[in-house]
Amino acid sequence: MNPLGTGDPLRLGPYRLLGVLGEGGMGKVYVGQDGAGTVAAVKVLRPELADDTNLARRFVREAQAAQAVHSTGVAAVLGAHTEGGRPWIASEYLAGPTLDEAVDAYGPLDETAVRALAASIARTLDDVHAAGFIHRDLKPPNIVLTSSGPRVIDFGIARPEHGLTLTTTGQIPVTPGYGAPEQVLGRRVAPPADVFSLGAVLVYAATGRRAYDGTHVAAVQYEVVHGEPQLEGLSPQLLALIAPCLAKDPAARPSPAQVAAGFGVPRGAGRAWRRGPVAQEIKRRESGIKELTTVVTGAAPQGGVSRRRLLSGFAAGGTAVLAGGGGTAWWLGRESEKAKEASAFDIPPAARKPQARVLTADAGDYIVGESSKALWGPQPVASPDGPGILPVRDVVVLAAVSGGLTARNVVDGKHRWSAPDIRMSCRYLSLSDRLVAAADWDGILRTFVASTGEPKWTADVDAEVLLAADGDAVYVVTKDRRLRSVGRSDARIRWTVRIPTELGTPIEARGAIARGRLVVATPKGHVFAVATDDGRQVWDLEGQSESMIKPVVDADTVYLHGRELSALRISDGEKRWSAKSDDEAEYGAEAWGPATVHNGVVYATSGGGSPTGLSSRDGSEAWSTTSVGDVNSPLVVQGSGVWTFCVTGTRTMRLAGGEEEWVYDLPDSLRQAKQKVFAGDGNRVFVSIDGWVCALPVF
Repeated sequence: MNPLGTGDPLRLGPYRLLGVLGEGGMGKVYVGQDGAGTVAAVKVLRPELADDTNLARRFVREAQAAQAVHSTGVAAVLGAHTEGGRPWIASEYLAGPTLDEAVDAYGPLDETAVRALAASIARTLDDVHAAGFIHRDLKPPNIVLTSSGPRVIDFGIARPEHGLTLTTTGQIPVTPGYGAPEQVLGRRVAPPADVFSLGAVLVYAATGRRAYDGTHVAAVQYEVVHGEPQLEGLSPQLLALIAPCLAKDPAARPSPAQVAAGFGVPRGAGRAWRRGPVAQEIKRRESGIKELTTVVTGAAPQGGVSRRRLLSGFAAGGTAVLAGGGGTAWWLGRESEKAKEASAFDIPPAARKPQARVLTADAGDYIVGESSKALWGPQPVASPDGPGILPVRDVVVLAAVSGGLTARNVVDGKHRWSAPDIRMSCRYLSLSDRLVAAADWDGILRTFVASTGEPKWTADVDAEVLLAADGDAVYVVTKDRRLRSVGRSDARIRWTVRIPTELGTPIEARGAIARGRLVVATPKGHVFAVATDDGRQVWDLEGQSESMIKPVVDADTVYLHGRELSALRISDGEKRWSAKSDDEAEYGAEAWGPATVHNGVVYATSGGGSPTGLSSRDGSEAWSTTSVGDVNSPLVVQGSGVWTFCVTGTRTMRLAGGEEEWVYDLPDSLRQAKQKVFAGDGNRVFVSIDGWVCALPVF
């Protein structure tokens, strides 16, 4: 909700207007309250359009349609004024999120809730049709979830026969993907058109994806008329009930009464709107409107909460996630909380990256063939079971040996900051080198200033593992095995979708991101990609491996290891090239280890331990060496060397030609280490071997 602006009326009929709920090209919707304290949503035709006779008539028809429908499933009309002046319609105010808001924030509904939704909306449509009307615009934004169940709103284009209401002349009032084929074609419609829309709504509610989609409106409408709905992710039971609603032939669709009977009312259906995160959001909105009207009609609470501040809270969506707090603060909180919320997104610029000096043999920095000294360490500061090493400018982030997160100075290895409550199996990410993102044991996404560890924004997103991040969002797998996008600018959930394949153990999933695609690899070697804007699946690949793949992206290409080393176009998964390994017959699904891309060369180790460099353009050989490396570890490129683990220590080869330069000898106690990870940045190579961490120089 937004405050009233210049030109907004203060009163319409008996209603004192409190704020603006929303607006479109034809009108505005306000929150109003009459003298008896009744709160209403008041819809008004724009003043500049009030003199348009055709639009005014359409507005009158909307009022008549809404008043004619008597059903507990619609927002009751409380009053209307359609003669002269500014026409308005006042209807019952519904405190709750729309279906699309709920799915965007909390993910698809479970099967019980979907069944309850289907039965309730079907009964409502039966009432609408019994009154002689067709809704014509049933879609997720026109369904409000309240504590008493779903309610249908917006009868702006409802009519007994084909016609346009509150739309621009010449347009067919169909929401792409939800209007029936006969509506798309501009034909006369009947009650089955609403049943088709209900089917599309239920697909979205159950999967978080649209039944019909495309790159532009015309493509979506073509799919509605000629294509098949996308029903992946529906259980067999829901599929059998929903698919008939989407029949192209209106005569083949069930009636609303048949839909209601088919879905039935499952046990516990009433609790779908009274328990869980959606119910909590409904309660927050109910409390918010109650507090707002209390401030307007009575005495303000102690501390003087202003009406404008309350409305600004509505505009911000009702909740604000605070750094370090592990929860949310309702918009009625104190000014200090509001300031804290703002500071949670006040992120300092990335720290300067201190570069180490590149060593040269000519300067006497080292002797060819002999081991070099570490810059610092080894120090027993990391957990042997940690997810890896994350260099971020002036710090290197690790799983602390005592639990949680630790950051060490890249120059000398000294402690910089720690976050003890972080669950390390969730993994951690760098957000533009400014923040480090991780998750705690409750699944709350937490962020810290990379250089100082200062807590910033948090988001309660039920995170099981962090996959990847781009400039807009952080992408996680939830504890119930769904993909979720969390906005970096506001810590809000942008979308949640069901994973389109068997994920296995969620904490083993790996992700990579570029060019609007999130590539996810499962522990069983299955790889798929989703669009980062809405989570829809765009391609998948099976059989690349039988074990975990660590995808790597560079520009518009994703590189996958396993049976072969493959380069795929990230936009659609088309294979650009693939390379077999001489070791394929012996090592099969693990013929290639994880890839590293540097300056147009893809470096990877074959199953037999041969580090190789292939051209990123066509997969031809660009670099090779006779040295033997660890197939399980990615090669690290720093300075003019390529680093890999060998039996005796950490081996380095030159980029050009591949001749061996020197080996950093591990302490005897670490020669048989099981856990070995490393990473490079700033002319340093950071190595963790069974929790002992050191930084090595490069040449």
